[in-house]
Amino acid sequence: VAVTPAAGVVEPYGALILGMLASILCYLAIMLKNRVGYDDSLDAFGIHGIGGIVGAISLSFFIRRSWMEEAAQAAGGSWSVMQQLGVQVAAVLVAIVYAAVLTLVILFVVNKLIGLRASNAQEMQGLDFSLHGEHGYGMVNAG
Repeated sequence: VAVTPAAGVVEPYGALILGMLASILCYLAIMLKNRVGYDDSLDAFGIHGIGGIVGAISLSFFIRRSWMEEAAQAAGGSWSVMQQLGVQVAAVLVAIVYAAVLTLVILFVVNKLIGLRASNAQEMQGLDFSLHGEHGYGMVNAG
């Protein structure tokens, strides 16, 4: 996930370092989720959110020299890693705000239309059966 924003922009050694760094930080994010207890059964934020953020920000340190030279020409003579880092951090912050605002709008609409939570009875029966009328794994809930 971390190399996605950096694909084609970083050297192979940079991709390896990004992968190692992101794997550690993603693991720590999942451990934090378990400690805090927020609901993310697929660890989507811990893997894709943190991995993408790490990749987008860290690519500044591993960007190909030719890209930095082209950026320097476009900027009128100089372009530093720190300038690129500033651009990457700004882009990540814009993406976070955009995703948060749209998610809140979607959650508001869904909550008004059909609700966000299944009832306790539906959860106990199993959501595959209570919402879809089928058993996902061919097993019947004995309780």
